[in-house]
Amino acid sequence: MEPAPTILAEMEEYIRREGLSISQFAERSGIHSGTLSNMLHGRRPIAMQQLDRVTRAMGLAEGYYYDLYIDNYIVDGSSDWRRVGPLLQRCAELGKLDSIRRVVRIVTDNLSYLPALFDRAEELYVKGRSEAAALLYECVAESEKYQHSERLALCQYRLFRIRLCDNQDTNLRIANQFESYVERLDEADQLDALKHLADVFASLHCWHKVDEMAERLGQKSDAQYKYWKKGKNQKQPTRPLIYYILYAYLLRSLVCDECGNYQKAIYYASLYTHINWIENPVSEEESRVIEQFKEWGTANTYLYRLMSGELEVLPEYVNYVESRENEIFPALFKIMQAANRYGANVDDILLKFNSHLSYREQHSRLGKFNRQLTDDRYTRFLIELATYYLKHERFESGFNYLMGSLESSVKIKSDYNIVRCVGLFEKYRSVALQEQTNLYTNLIGEVHRTNEEKDSYVVSLG
Repeated sequence: MEPAPTILAEMEEYIRREGLSISQFAERSGIHSGTLSNMLHGRRPIAMQQLDRVTRAMGLAEGYYYDLYIDNYIVDGSSDWRRVGPLLQRCAELGKLDSIRRVVRIVTDNLSYLPALFDRAEELYVKGRSEAAALLYECVAESEKYQHSERLALCQYRLFRIRLCDNQDTNLRIANQFESYVERLDEADQLDALKHLADVFASLHCWHKVDEMAERLGQKSDAQYKYWKKGKNQKQPTRPLIYYILYAYLLRSLVCDECGNYQKAIYYASLYTHINWIENPVSEEESRVIEQFKEWGTANTYLYRLMSGELEVLPEYVNYVESRENEIFPALFKIMQAANRYGANVDDILLKFNSHLSYREQHSRLGKFNRQLTDDRYTRFLIELATYYLKHERFESGFNYLMGSLESSVKIKSDYNIVRCVGLFEKYRSVALQEQTNLYTNLIGEVHRTNEEKDSYVVSLG
């Protein structure tokens, strides 16, 4: 049986083949000749930095020897964190996720490594290396699954954030899985977690869950704000505490809007518009939060009045949002809903804001909006545009927007939006062109294939 390959044997073969002395290879690699000699004679292990230098000196791609390094120094050697930690870091930088999985499987039984694995996962998460971080969080979470630790809860929170995707079925599942861990988080982290959960449930139209998250967020943020004002030292959430109090009110107004209770929605909007309970002085960031919520409150009060049937506020509403770039798309969405509900003609508004009819990320002065919420709202917006144009017998535009909405609905796997699109198409099927019917048939075929796959998956689990 041939001996297993080693990095040292590869180095020796390269030096022999190239006709180099140890000193010459040391100069080429940038490693001290004495250190290199000790490495080649097995008197000291190869450090990751040295391995990278050796690899470059041999003209090989970065990470070429990482799997062999795992065999030589992690599997067959002592999995010392001084080697494991840097190896995980470099694998993450190079996107070598399979190598990370191998290392994690090897060291997972050593419970003393869990704090270090968690800390490394946090570092990777902050740097945006989410896929690599997720593998480490999964390892820590699995090892501590029977514990009730804050670290386990934080792992589950990070995994919840990382795993959010276009698939609404997946998002609902991971939101439900994570929710039970919220109370185990640090009080400051609970606020961010509840906010993110509420956003996901809103994108899924689970309004009773949004209302529940809003109530919990409001209670916790209000309590923390009062506690903090007493001068107690505590960890702070990522935003000022007043943000979460006001965001809870905004969520409650959103729920009332979706449920058709516009007077109550206006009431909640007033709570984040007219703010007189905040003690001065306020920080620059708090001032920015206050101004943003006041702007949202004013705009939302207009739209709730509009949705309740007060069409006379439409010109004033349009004038208000016209100079506020970030408010235009949310306004257009609600304007189209109102136009379809009350039979209003808004052609002039669509012409004025024509450049805002295509998809774009939504921002405010406080940052970027939740992508899942933006995707869902844009999909619904396309349905409203389709409804408007089909009602006015402008069939080409109507079917174009309808197909765009259905395609987006299929992509994000939104049953709610798919059902609306199907109902609208069937209503106007008789005036659809053949090419529109063919596209519709293809998209519905994709829905059926997805459902069959889902059913097959459920059966296999059973």
